[in-house]
Amino acid sequence: MAINKPNEVYWEEKVGFSEKAWVLLSIVACIVMFMVMVAWAIAGKQNPPNEAYRVSIPSFAERAEAFIEKYKVDEENGIPVVEAPEDEDSYLIARMFYFSPVLILKQNQTYRIRVSSLDVQHGLSIQPVNMNFQVVPGYEYVLTIKPTEKGEFLIVCNEYCGLAHHVMKGKIIVK
Repeated sequence: MAINKPNEVYWEEKVGFSEKAWVLLSIVACIVMFMVMVAWAIAGKQNPPNEAYRVSIPSFAERAEAFIEKYKVDEENGIPVVEAPEDEDSYLIARMFYFSPVLILKQNQTYRIRVSSLDVQHGLSIQPVNMNFQVVPGYEYVLTIKPTEKGEFLIVCNEYCGLAHHVMKGKIIVK
């Protein structure tokens, strides 16, 4: 009973079968989950892009702005709209509290999009296809995508980045 003092040598008491069984079951479950976690990290298709570089924020901003100026075709609510070339890397900037530029892509063409943040960590979630990436300042990620459906795809930030985080969005248009 809990109100009585345990025996002086309580650690020498026999442990019941059910307690041993539950401890063993817990240990086996932990080992199995660990092995599945390692196997899934190796074989699963959820791994982040394998191309990422450490970059200075000003140099990334300079290259991205040059890309925007070269391929800008319009403007939407103060955000440049860019027709992305198929044979050249495209750029996407994450900053408080928007993604820039709006990218226009062609259906069934493969694009390499270089993404980085200029201020704080952001999440990049392309909806409704549910592609998710972390965008960290000082790192440039190269995402290879091939849009197979036409339409407008919303980019939302899924990592809290400040007071106006809830309005942070961008867009990819596939024609």
